[in-house]
Amino acid sequence: MTAAAPLALRRRSALAWPLLAAAAVCAGPALAAAQPQPGGSITFGVTTEPVCFNPQRSTQQNSFIVIRNFVDSLIAKGAGGRFLPWLATSWTISPDGKVYDLKLRPDVTFHDGEKLDAAAVKFNLDFVKDLKNANAASELVRSLAQVDAVGPHEVRLTLSQPDSTFLESLSSIRLGILSPKALQSGDQLCSGGPALAGTGPFLFESYTRGQSVALVRNKDYAWAPGYAAHTGPAYLDRATIRFLPEYSVRAGALSSGQVDVIEGVQPTDAALFKDQPGFQFITGPSGAQTAFTLNINYTIPPATDVRVRQALRDGADIGALVKSVYLGTVRPAWSNIGPENPFYDKTLEGTWGNDPAKANKLLDEAGWTGRDAEGFRTKDGQRLTIEVGYPQPYVRDNRDVLIQGVQAQLRKKLGFDLKLRITTGGEWAQQLAKGTWTIYPNTYLPADAARELDANIGRNGFISAVADKADQPLFDLIEKAQRATDIEAKREFTAAAQKRAVEQAFIVPLFAANYQLAAKDTIRGLSFETQLDSPSNLYDVWVAQP
Repeated sequence: MTAAAPLALRRRSALAWPLLAAAAVCAGPALAAAQPQPGGSITFGVTTEPVCFNPQRSTQQNSFIVIRNFVDSLIAKGAGGRFLPWLATSWTISPDGKVYDLKLRPDVTFHDGEKLDAAAVKFNLDFVKDLKNANAASELVRSLAQVDAVGPHEVRLTLSQPDSTFLESLSSIRLGILSPKALQSGDQLCSGGPALAGTGPFLFESYTRGQSVALVRNKDYAWAPGYAAHTGPAYLDRATIRFLPEYSVRAGALSSGQVDVIEGVQPTDAALFKDQPGFQFITGPSGAQTAFTLNINYTIPPATDVRVRQALRDGADIGALVKSVYLGTVRPAWSNIGPENPFYDKTLEGTWGNDPAKANKLLDEAGWTGRDAEGFRTKDGQRLTIEVGYPQPYVRDNRDVLIQGVQAQLRKKLGFDLKLRITTGGEWAQQLAKGTWTIYPNTYLPADAARELDANIGRNGFISAVADKADQPLFDLIEKAQRATDIEAKREFTAAAQKRAVEQAFIVPLFAANYQLAAKDTIRGLSFETQLDSPSNLYDVWVAQP
């Protein structure tokens, strides 16, 4: 077995890949020269209020901007895709890729006073793996067969088969480590508050529904991730996360000084802060992980007909719509794998989309030749209709506006009735469990391409409830990609899976998302976390004197 530091170098080509590094702050020499100062507080205005604050159960990417402040992971993922120490100081992997031995820091304490040790890590991983606990993170440990505490601060993880995505899983916030005492307390952890005891640089002090979260510095914090800019406790004494879903309200709150930082800056508002005195504007990762995509349930008519799916894919000018809605701040997507991910299949670019003549011909061939009083295509007296069900908790960044643009073009150019309906999170969960959803729009967190493919369009993804009716060749390609530990084999399988998904129109990629932060120029240390593909926590953030 090989020591962790050499292993990272030896395995980088097989298990990690370059990702977009954190963007630099647009700041002048005076800002760059200042030294970090401890103390002070900030208010951060965010777009989305978490439905659940428990990282092991949350499925909202934007919730992790908040959660990462009080939850750490076993392993850190730095810029360039390197896996670095965090709660685990080192790790080794057996030659067959099935046994991972982790050494833990001996000095880590949970916010409730409990010690982090091998037993606590075993409890967490066993808890997540136990399906009766209904954890959203259980998919990350599907290959994990057994967890053993082989010493007070040594854990052995045995896999059922090699898994090229496993280090990514261990670095994921969705496998963030919580106090066993907290986990045993029940479902109320989703509601947040002091009972949600992690090991992070801030303690969860309080939550006011519909308004804000209050965080206070963990004065004992001494186990920063390997990519952090400093060690020891966070600089800030306190932080308030305010939920401001309206774009104009967020921008107005920053302009007027009510908040210090905002995310989800509207493209039309960027000029208020970019290159403006007293402010800074930062653009974060751009599709390093996934693209915003329409996932089609192709087991339900009329989407069972590939010609209908291809017409939906090709009938609109998605590139023009993306440019119109986002004013050139994001790129159109060609795959559900983001364009900065090295497993992205660039050969897909320009191979589909914006061909209404072809789309109309496909629909004619499929028998949708009638028209009703509103001009929509019909067949055997039925309108050509497919619904996009978008859960309200996940709607952000004008994504619903973009879908409305696609909807309008498909109606005008094809007579295709693409319906957009904003649903509830509960309704989506029921549809997912029964396999009755029709089109689900989403992005997905992991940067590992094989994991993203599996979670979205694989056997264990959204279509899992009806997987027996779904595309087995696609599933096989994705599973081979996950098992491959050779980088070129993995690249071959992920490329083939992307091609099949796009060519068969199981998905309609829309755009490669990014994050845009605006802040007062006195706020320093803002950055982006590679694993989250979104703003980092507030650990390195500090306030300079104006």
